[in-house]
Amino acid sequence: MPAQLTFAASAADLQGVDALLVVGRAARLVQPDVLALLPAGLPEPLFRQMVRKTEPGDHGRVATTWLDGAPSRLHVGVLPEACSRHNAPSRAWAIPAMVSAASKGNLGVVLALEHADHAAASALAVARALPTFSATSSTVERQARVLLLAPGDQALPDLARLDLAAEAVRRAAHETDEPPDRLGCDALVERARAVGAAVGATVTVLRRDALRDQGCGGLFGVGRAAAQEPALVILDHAPADAARTVAWVGKGIVYDTGGLSLKTKTSMPGMKTDKAGALAVLAAFEAAARAGAPDRIVAALCIAENAVGPEAIRPDDVLTMFSGKTVEVNNTDAEGRLVLSDGVAWVVRHFSPDVLIDLATLTGAQAVATGKRHAAVYCSDEALEAEAVRVGRRTGDLVHPVPYAPELLRAEFRSPVADMRNSVKDRSNAQPSCAGQFIGNHLAAVGYDKPWLHVDMAAPAVSSSGRGTGYGVGLLLGLAGLL
Repeated sequence: MPAQLTFAASAADLQGVDALLVVGRAARLVQPDVLALLPAGLPEPLFRQMVRKTEPGDHGRVATTWLDGAPSRLHVGVLPEACSRHNAPSRAWAIPAMVSAASKGNLGVVLALEHADHAAASALAVARALPTFSATSSTVERQARVLLLAPGDQALPDLARLDLAAEAVRRAAHETDEPPDRLGCDALVERARAVGAAVGATVTVLRRDALRDQGCGGLFGVGRAAAQEPALVILDHAPADAARTVAWVGKGIVYDTGGLSLKTKTSMPGMKTDKAGALAVLAAFEAAARAGAPDRIVAALCIAENAVGPEAIRPDDVLTMFSGKTVEVNNTDAEGRLVLSDGVAWVVRHFSPDVLIDLATLTGAQAVATGKRHAAVYCSDEALEAEAVRVGRRTGDLVHPVPYAPELLRAEFRSPVADMRNSVKDRSNAQPSCAGQFIGNHLAAVGYDKPWLHVDMAAPAVSSSGRGTGYGVGLLLGLAGLL
């Protein structure tokens, strides 16, 4: 049941909801500004008792009571006390499950923040809990109204900008959930064109033959066997007085069979989510342009379906990439790095960005290395790496660095017949770093020596239920200074 999400300007906007969810840490929930928002029919001692007796553990817990009138249900979401230095101090990781547990009918949510700085992560966590894609035969429209409550006189972020970010998260999640028969290469190209037209951005589209003619052998090769042509889509938001150019490049594999290195019947389902990086880039680009981002932002979507057919690339084929480097294919299921390498090299050659960020659901090894909540970041610049970690904790899009050591990793791709192979020789040698370094090999070939951040978001892009999370949108907007 998709819900319309709005951010409330005051408590009056929560009137008439079917259920009210109040979220915060135990001590915060019993402060006067929170107690003042409780429904008139709820005795304060009962609410205090609910808070006191709800043990949150490491993931938070919800207690519920029923009331006469509206709201008919009150849910108290007690956030965890524990929070390590590698986690988000907002405790945003616990919020989606709370919202999902309370989400029946029209819902009011009070986010009782410890600090105004926690607003973005908490708001985006609510957005993640309210997916919008559904292919069921009947759906019921409902509302979710969210009130952000900061202590004292702390100023909250601009609600209009928060709304843009939350809608971008939900849009990226929605499109990640869409199956390939609804959102294939052609449909994704048209959606990107529509976004460009809506925000006044310049849009450049290279399809199959143009990719081949321009030397994008990786993107062309991966997508050439599919019924719908591969594409490189470039959107350019270019304010006249922009002081720097930032490039975002996203992996958009609309479906990944593994190619001739075919996935199994258990590992292939769910591969519609392999486009999540490109969708995060597209949604963040639209939100940034609508917010009036001062930087020039170039968004590149590397779109293909990794299909099986007469034209599919084979293990042992040699591809010539846009960088000029040749790649011996030894695993057609390591296709994401092929399309991304062409995308980043094309962007560097044409725009010479000051900062380059790529996002991809790239390796299963990412979850092994950094877990299901933290994306792995492979970064050429220490300051950018530290900023990504800081922004991730602030927006809830958590990241953790993996070793950046090109000189220790390049040998993993050694080939006797080409400049490199596309899959590592030793799968026990820092796979997320190696996958990032494959892309870095092509950046080096085109002479790019400015800050570059590779984000492997394979695990956090998808929830435990298999739904898209919209991961990456908050990270990109935060790094752009827009959250």
